[in-house]
Amino acid sequence: MAEPKATTKPRTVCCVGDIHGYITKLQNLWSNLENTVGPSEFQTALIIFLGDYCDRGPDTKKVIDFLISLPSKYPNQSHVFLCGNHDLAFAAFLGLLPSPPDGSDFSETWKEYEMNEKREGWYKGEGYENMHLQGRRWAGRMTGFNRAKNTDYKGSIYDAGPTFESYGVPHGSADLIKAVPDEHKKFLAGLVWVHEEDNVGIETNEGLQNCKLIAVHAGLEKDKGVEEQLKYLKAKDTRISKVEPLSGRKNVWNIPEELTKTPTIVISGHHAKVHIEGLRLIIDQGGGVEDNPVAAVLLPSKKLVLDTD
Repeated sequence: MAEPKATTKPRTVCCVGDIHGYITKLQNLWSNLENTVGPSEFQTALIIFLGDYCDRGPDTKKVIDFLISLPSKYPNQSHVFLCGNHDLAFAAFLGLLPSPPDGSDFSETWKEYEMNEKREGWYKGEGYENMHLQGRRWAGRMTGFNRAKNTDYKGSIYDAGPTFESYGVPHGSADLIKAVPDEHKKFLAGLVWVHEEDNVGIETNEGLQNCKLIAVHAGLEKDKGVEEQLKYLKAKDTRISKVEPLSGRKNVWNIPEELTKTPTIVISGHHAKVHIEGLRLIIDQGGGVEDNPVAAVLLPSKKLVLDTD
């Protein structure tokens, strides 16, 4: 009689939602993940951070220190650090984005949104002349009440004030460029805009399925070709003023139709909520709000883990 086929247990994948400068939440979430997964399996897990490490919370500098330390503390884990829209803007201010591939100036990225410059108080200090649009918005000045978040703006439209302060400089100061350590700059410059992974297990109504996984901070646009999007995301095409897969809302919520033909998990953070429907996973319980937990999801089980568990 034939032996039953040995089925290899799928690798554990942990996808961590937006952290937004909250070091204590990150530390608590990390130990909860280790306890939930079990120490030996956790040691070899694939950990995908879904982006937005900075802004809003008080400890961006400590959060980045923590993330940088992981590969040496957990040498058998694999770590993927996605770029969120906040991280892209932080990197833009520090001059860490790759140059536009066509040789154009970053100032070309302002044109489409110039009518918002005054309202959003774009940065006009040292070095602004050739800064990507998002760097100028990030370090700009925005005061008043943010209705969408139900809180006051913290420095800028990105709430970047606490990030400047975590490095010991006032909001909007060009001194931040000197204050951010080289290893933090290297980390920010190395963030990927998209990550693809084959053979990821996920529990579905039909049982355990092996799928391709695409991780991207906000999602993929539904009315643009997937290959075209993946191409410019992998290339980090900085000609684009506003990178929708990192910053869009409704337009990137669903899985693009063409990906339903070959089952593909699309996982994101960004949206300030947790939404798990079929193969579309959105993991951002926190949204950078102080009283909200930071969340992660485990695959294949789709189990949600919070820092408050």
